[in-house]
Amino acid sequence: MSEERVDKWLWAMRVFKTRTIATDACKKGRVMIGGVAVKPSRSIKEGDVIDVKKPPITYTFRVLKVTGNRLGAKLVPEYLENITSPAQYELLEMTKISGFVDRRKGLGRPTKRDSRELSRFKEDSYSADDFFLDWEDDEE
Repeated sequence: MSEERVDKWLWAMRVFKTRTIATDACKKGRVMIGGVAVKPSRSIKEGDVIDVKKPPITYTFRVLKVTGNRLGAKLVPEYLENITSPAQYELLEMTKISGFVDRRKGLGRPTKRDSRELSRFKEDSYSADDFFLDWEDDEE
């Protein structure tokens, strides 16, 4: 029975785009085996169940075969079984529908609506020169 590093296997199975990202996910505690966060160097074997947190959901995979070589997408189902619960996918769908943006109000780039409101505000407001001209006309 062969073994492989968990970060290398996740990269090979196309769960992560690069091995560096897979390693960082392990270091941040987003990869778990048996409910325990694992280091990138942790060896995995056939039959292991791996949980991968990719906010907003947690994917669950069962290792069918072990390889360290990156595979074509068509070959991946021979090496891993996706056993993620349907509830997790519903959570993902709800997040997409809600259009939730993970930033606090007032931070980041203004929206198109914000820009329109700012333009209207600038057009509608009077300049100081207009105010003083009106005031001088009233004195006469």
